[in-house]
Amino acid sequence: MTAAIRPALPALAEAAAALRSSWARDTCDEADVTAWTPGRPSRGQCGVTALVLHDLYGGDLLLAEVWSRDGRLQGYHWWNRLPGGAEVDLTGDQFVPGETVQPPRVVVRPVGPPRRCRAQYERLRERVCARLAVPGPQR
Repeated sequence: MTAAIRPALPALAEAAAALRSSWARDTCDEADVTAWTPGRPSRGQCGVTALVLHDLYGGDLLLAEVWSRDGRLQGYHWWNRLPGGAEVDLTGDQFVPGETVQPPRVVVRPVGPPRRCRAQYERLRERVCARLAVPGPQR
């Protein structure tokens, strides 16, 4: 019996660079698109970025509430815990002063494509896979 050959995973730094260079207004969460600018390209990219990293490396998806200074819920923030335990948050710099990320919880990823921001996720995944010259991960 022959073992399946799986392409080598890109180095995390290479994947991070591919993700950052692939962010754009058309990959931004619709809830944040009016706040997205080229000067703050990570704004609204956390969910799709976490999913693409999860496609590549597996691990856990982490989700936390984000609160405004006035005590209102501003939104939610996603990032990853990779196998081995390292947390990777490529979009943690998106927040403005007064926005506070709360402690995360692990979220089990549902089977199939995301219900929210599906088009943004597919665009980002396609761009990242092209930049890394890897086939699109199977979901």
